[in-house]
Amino acid sequence: MHRIITVVLLLLSLSAMSQTKPSAMTTYALRLKPHEDVKVAIMKFAADHQLKAACILSVVGSLEQFHIRFANQEKGVLQRGHFEVVSLTGLFTATAAHLHISVADEQGKTVGGHLLDKNLVYTTLELVIGELTDVTFDRVVDSTYGYKELTVTPRKHP
Repeated sequence: MHRIITVVLLLLSLSAMSQTKPSAMTTYALRLKPHEDVKVAIMKFAADHQLKAACILSVVGSLEQFHIRFANQEKGVLQRGHFEVVSLTGLFTATAAHLHISVADEQGKTVGGHLLDKNLVYTTLELVIGELTDVTFDRVVDSTYGYKELTVTPRKHP
């Protein structure tokens, strides 16, 4: 009985997923330099280019300081040192972002969570950003948990 309920709930959740058609993509490559704030730089780039539906495609680099918020925590953790960025992923627009980062220390210990301000580049951070040009991302409150969740809508082209 438990399996049947699980399958039914899975099918219901799949049918409720927002569906969208394929979108063309414009890509950008950029490099952040020592001491730059990763999130601030990403959001400035998004605002300068008026991005409406962007994502992180690839990242490689290092930090001299990370500031992340772990799952279900109200405050972030800030730590100084030398860290390799092993992952940075997420979606953003010119006005909002939902980004996660994972970093490894000199022993390879890895931590990850929500990217906050004050993640500072050590030597370099090389980014490839994609913008889906046929859709717009927005965030609206989902009554399930009360968080602002992603909505994807077709973009109106002139």
